[in-house]
Amino acid sequence: MAGRLLLFLFLSVTLSHAHITSGQRLKPRLQRDRRNIRPNIILILTDDQDQELGSMQAMNKTRRIMEEGGTSFSNAFVTTPMCCPSRSSMLTGKYVHNHNTYTNNENCSSMSWQRQHEPRTFGVYLNNTGYRTAFFGKYLNEYNGSYVPAGWREWLGLVKNSRFYNYTLSRNGVREKHGAQYPQDYLTDLITAESVRYFRYSKRVYPHRPVLMVLSHAAPHGPEDSAPQYSTAFPNASQHITPSYNYAPNPDKHWIMRYTGAMKPIHMEFTNVLQRKRLQTLLSVDDSVEKLYNMLVETGELENTYIIYTSDHGYHIGQFGLVKGKSMPYEFDIRVPFFIRGPNVEQGTINPHMVLNIDLAPTILDIAGLDTPPDMDGKSILTLLDTDKPVNRFQVNKKPKLWRDSFLVERGKLLHQRVEGKEVSQEENFLPKHQRVKDLCQRAEYQTPCQQTGQKWQCVEDATGKLRLFKCKSEGGGAKNFQRGVSGRQRPLSIKSQLYNQKSDACDCDLRDLRPLNLRPSMMRPFNKKPFFPKKKFKALKSYSRNRYSRSVSMTNSYPGNSSVDDWAQPIRDESEDEFSGMGGAPTDEALINSLKVTHRCSILSNATVKCDTGVYQSLQAWKDHKLHIDHEIETLQTKIKNLREVRGHLKKARPLECDCNKYLKGGARDKKAWLMKEQKRRKKMRKMIKRIRNNDTCSMPGLTCFTHDNQHWHTAPYWTLGPFCACTSANNNTYWCLRTINETHNFLFCEFATGFLEYFDLNTDPYQLINAVSSLDRTVLNQLHVQLMELRGCRGHKQCNPRTRSLDQAGGRAHSSFDDYRLFERRKWPRVKKPSSSRTLGPIWDGWKG
Repeated sequence: MAGRLLLFLFLSVTLSHAHITSGQRLKPRLQRDRRNIRPNIILILTDDQDQELGSMQAMNKTRRIMEEGGTSFSNAFVTTPMCCPSRSSMLTGKYVHNHNTYTNNENCSSMSWQRQHEPRTFGVYLNNTGYRTAFFGKYLNEYNGSYVPAGWREWLGLVKNSRFYNYTLSRNGVREKHGAQYPQDYLTDLITAESVRYFRYSKRVYPHRPVLMVLSHAAPHGPEDSAPQYSTAFPNASQHITPSYNYAPNPDKHWIMRYTGAMKPIHMEFTNVLQRKRLQTLLSVDDSVEKLYNMLVETGELENTYIIYTSDHGYHIGQFGLVKGKSMPYEFDIRVPFFIRGPNVEQGTINPHMVLNIDLAPTILDIAGLDTPPDMDGKSILTLLDTDKPVNRFQVNKKPKLWRDSFLVERGKLLHQRVEGKEVSQEENFLPKHQRVKDLCQRAEYQTPCQQTGQKWQCVEDATGKLRLFKCKSEGGGAKNFQRGVSGRQRPLSIKSQLYNQKSDACDCDLRDLRPLNLRPSMMRPFNKKPFFPKKKFKALKSYSRNRYSRSVSMTNSYPGNSSVDDWAQPIRDESEDEFSGMGGAPTDEALINSLKVTHRCSILSNATVKCDTGVYQSLQAWKDHKLHIDHEIETLQTKIKNLREVRGHLKKARPLECDCNKYLKGGARDKKAWLMKEQKRRKKMRKMIKRIRNNDTCSMPGLTCFTHDNQHWHTAPYWTLGPFCACTSANNNTYWCLRTINETHNFLFCEFATGFLEYFDLNTDPYQLINAVSSLDRTVLNQLHVQLMELRGCRGHKQCNPRTRSLDQAGGRAHSSFDDYRLFERRKWPRVKKPSSSRTLGPIWDGWKG
């Protein structure tokens, strides 16, 4: 009995010890099971970083971490080589023609963008599934900092365009200004410090939740201010001198390339300094990547984190004689660096597949375990990262991955099309009229009656329940005047163009007076009795600086969205002389009467001098407060100007067709009307010329985008000391749609410009795109290329926007220059394009095509 008892006790102790030991071994595994297995995602984005000009050669730390530790894509492109359109494509995964952000101004961070596309960015999707999302740095060029975009828990967005010093940030909706002190104000270092702090905090407080961070650096975008310790680096930078450097003029390319001649010596020296300063700014980004990497190692999150490094587009410095810039469809502007490292990503490999900026959003969603929405045009690249090792020894050949071999490069808007004689534009990315009126009516200045001083508009609800904007009869308005306006004598504000008549099909031709309707009274007199530019008008140019502000105020007050301007842009009435400082003597009564009150403390007198009350000059705090108030008003007006430009762009698209009144006229009257219209255009051109002379603008040219550079442009070393110069970088007609194709047999770029000009480059034989070879293609090939391009221009969703080719028939004696069986798409059929009837040799322009 005693032996059995001892045996029982021995077994009990042994089992309990074994249970405790096994429990200790399982504890870490239980902790791992509780941990969220979804990986962290870090997107590092640079601004204007090239791939073709050797910018990555300066970033040794990034190449060691991303290139040796991950996969690099040798064929990475952007679909639009411009900042805001490309960034919008990255956020939404859509082509430009589907998110409608065409330029850095139009629809860039506009109200329609905020309502239609911003709620569908990858940040929103991941935030809804539990990711801790954070954004640091440049967002969109026209972001004004007045709101926090949807989907971001932590927000540190740069207001407006890239800068390194003296910028404004929106920190979770609160604006904060930064100066020019290094390192606390240097944007690259600030973004790095804030992102590292946020990641450490998230893993400490929320250890089981994954993190999505976007680090959007300003480098190497202008003004190219480097950190002080790197201001002497790369003294002999010459990577930008490629075979296409200063290859100009180019008579076989589109208009701006024909217009641009060879660079002058001062331009060439500028390109050398610019390349050096750009590389210097990237050294701070290189340090940022290393700090992020070390932070992931210290926190133990490196093996559970995807890091993606890329740029919004490329850049050119002297290529084809263009001093600097982007926006061209050539390799130096559309190729970008693209690296990815993370779990199951093979290290030290180069992937030749074609990846685009529209693939970023689907890839990030795929990493987080989410399906790609059907409206996204891009595809996840995770399928390209799978290793091609055979499963067993019997599986020798795996099926090749099906992936796109072509994509669309687009810059500019789709042209209007005519349907049954009427001009119809593409889908407009603007809010409907009732929604815009509703948004305006939510403002406080429109909800008060017209009795308020300076009030111009009031929002009321009509008998049908619709909200309408009515113009007050006078500044004092009064209920009586307002009721009279509501009763019908006042016309409600029309959001759309007033050019539409009640009977849109009717043709209102006034044959009694052939003078143009939009000429001013002074211009409606006979041309032979009064010269076009009288002496008084030339004298008025000299006094333009004196009355420039009164002109702008009078124009602004007529727009209902600018009613806040009326509160501080009224003439001075009851101001006493002791409110002004003693600078320059006390103003006279006549000066006070004719002065213009700009703010509540400052005014512009009739002699073009500015006078403020004494407190502004005596108190430093009052001076700072008033300056901040003025800065805020300027930013508000800039936002309103942007909105007005957006409305103006809408009106240009919504312009009704002009009635052909010439058919009602006889020969002499028709000739007179044509002469009047021609004279009107001449006057308009002359007014633009006078405006340039008035602003002392000797650089800009009609239809060109030009810039000036002088010794004061760069405020950090190395400085520019060779004096001012002017250069033009782009043109208004630089609107194009291109087809870029890379596969086993073809490597080409085919472009159609809005002017009707065609370009074709075979990059297998001409990698630097020096010769336009469109004349070497026959009609059949050109027609098929045009069909393929039109398909991509109208595609929607990843099923349509990712064409792929079947295996080419290399046998049977078919010529490989023919595209008869080259493009066979596995999707719906598109309308055929009628071939030109003429059989003559096709030149560089085919007028029958719609560019």
